[in-house]
Amino acid sequence: MANDYVFNDRLPVGPLKIAALESCRELATKVNDHIVAFRRNDIKELTRREADLHYRGYDIDSYLLKCECPRFGSGEAKGIIRESVRGTDIFAMVDVTNHSIPYTVNGYTNHMSPDDHFQDLKRILGACSATAHRVSVIMPFLYESRQHKRSKRESLDCAMALEEMVNMGVSNIITFDAHDPRVQNAIPLNGFDNFMPTYQFVKAVLKYYPDLKIDKENLMVISPDEGAMDRAVYLANNLSVDMGMFYKRRDYSQVIGGRNPIVAHEFLGSSVEGKTVLIVDDMISSGESMLDTARELKERKADKVIVCCTFGLFTNGLEKFDEFYSKGYIDCVVTTNLNYRPKELFEKEWYVEADVSKYMAAVVNSLNHDVSISTALSSTDKIQKLLKKYSARL
Repeated sequence: MANDYVFNDRLPVGPLKIAALESCRELATKVNDHIVAFRRNDIKELTRREADLHYRGYDIDSYLLKCECPRFGSGEAKGIIRESVRGTDIFAMVDVTNHSIPYTVNGYTNHMSPDDHFQDLKRILGACSATAHRVSVIMPFLYESRQHKRSKRESLDCAMALEEMVNMGVSNIITFDAHDPRVQNAIPLNGFDNFMPTYQFVKAVLKYYPDLKIDKENLMVISPDEGAMDRAVYLANNLSVDMGMFYKRRDYSQVIGGRNPIVAHEFLGSSVEGKTVLIVDDMISSGESMLDTARELKERKADKVIVCCTFGLFTNGLEKFDEFYSKGYIDCVVTTNLNYRPKELFEKEWYVEADVSKYMAAVVNSLNHDVSISTALSSTDKIQKLLKKYSARL
């Protein structure tokens, strides 16, 4: 095990506990298993632990906290912690996009919405924040992150949620690929860390396409809109390839499905003919915009179209992706395991998963030891090492 994940000279700020809500339990279990492995490989740490009471509870089989949010027949709920958390360093994990969890209201079955998950998170915070040494929240998909700015008479839901968590005693908020990380301005005196899974994307793509040529003549990074420019520029610079961008022309005279419909996609950049193109964005919601971009690139004679998105929500189902795959408009879709994905997605030929659990475990382990996470915020070094290893293999 690499020494990047062990800290021989630092005590944890408190015994680590991961309060995983039901929505995020599968991912939290993977994170927990990685942390257990990190710490058991730190032989010097474990040797010192035997003579140091500060290390009691450092080497255990699981850091998962026993907690739950049961509901009454009326649909009301409460948060329960099943063990003592006094003096502990708690990381509460929640996936607000998980729509698979049902609950009963007066005999009717509802499925949990993002609002329900956020309420359950607050219930767990309310049950443990008074006695815990420190509480952090891991929310991979930032709640209401698409409602991050006001363009008319609108609520600023994301900012209000951040303020509410801070007021409940949360010290740090950890998220991934926030729609607009500037929303952290709502809580300027508290910790807000936004991590990018760029390295995991590169690793997954190179594993899926072991013969991929990484140079300006064969590869190009595409931003599907102006909002994804930063992601595309960072990846293109790391791969030393060109970047292109689409921008959306919308019809602002009407609103359909809560937004102005897209009239056309216009492309800015050099020719994509004969190249493999990587489309990078933060999420696939309905997928309409992403699929239109893929079709435009294929019509411009791109060789392969690889879609890389942090969150695969697929709110309108998978049928359209099946159709575009069968027509050759997309070659594969890469998303992370940071959010809930339906079981049928894993059966699709075009789907590739980028596992971020080890990365998240390293972040949690670092924060528990109160060491710098500056290297984790940037994946540049890891990407460059991966590319050198890949080039040497070819």
